[in-house]
This record gives sequence, C-alpha cells and structure tokens, in this order.
Amino acid sequence: MMRTYLLGRALWLCLFAAAGFVCFDAAPATAQEEEKPYSITDGKVDWYTYSGYRRYHGECHVCHGPDGLGSSFGPSLVNSLKTLSYDEYLEVVVNGRQNVSQASHRAMPAFGMNPNVMCFVDDIYAYLKARSDGALGRGRPEHGPKPDEARERDNACLGF
Repeated sequence: MMRTYLLGRALWLCLFAAAGFVCFDAAPATAQEEEKPYSITDGKVDWYTYSGYRRYHGECHVCHGPDGLGSSFGPSLVNSLKTLSYDEYLEVVVNGRQNVSQASHRAMPAFGMNPNVMCFVDDIYAYLKARSDGALGRGRPEHGPKPDEARERDNACLGF
C-alpha cells in the first residue's frame, strides 16, 4: 500500500536528515506517475488526508496560505504539486529551499528535525496532492474515523 511505502521512506529520510545527510532514490518518479496518496469516498476523506489538512494548517499555512493557495511569503503548493514528485516534495520539506533573484529572495526553512512536520509529512502530502488534483476543495474536509494504525504511528513517532 502506498501509505506504508511513503511512511517508511519518510522515516528513513528523517533519520538520514538527523544524521546530517539525506539519501534519495536515483530515479524519482514524476508527479504524473505516482499513485494517489489520498482516498475520498462519499465526500469524506480518509483519516490521513484529514490529518494532513490539520498539520498543514498548523505548520505550513502561515507562509503558503490557507488551503495551499500561496501568499506573499510562499508559493501556491496546490500549483507546485502539479509538477513536483513526492521525492522532490520531501527534499524541499526536509532540507528547505532558497530562491534568490534580483527581484526577490525567498527561503523556506528546513523542517527535517521538526517532528510536527516529519511525523506527518505523508499526511500533509496526501492533503496537498488531493487539493492539487482538484479532488478536494477549500475548507475543512469531512473525514472518516481515526484508525488504530494511525494512533499507534502518531504515538510512536512523537514518543508517547
């Protein structure tokens, strides 16, 4: 299942980031080739996508705007994820990014050591990908119940 694959990769990336280096696949998939990391049934998103909505609005929306639409501080992630692969997304989240030109200087900090981001990096990706694909509109999504697997994952990652 995609969720287990993504979570395993995110945890390894977090561990590598903590050690001071990051390892990525030699040939990352393009955004168009990736399996959808979200599920929407009868207008309700899966728990992980809802968790991504919550975490995005807790950590990312300050710069990237509500619902991933961008602001004067950060670009629209709804547009960015139309072309960014999962690997490229992870690299930016873990290591940050600087875009410098004569007209502007934009910098995204590295979040590789922030457990409030890294423990939920796949959930945030699922939420933003659903927004980018047009499968999820603006605002707080309705969601299904939190699975025991998610509760165990959250507690283990956050050290509870």
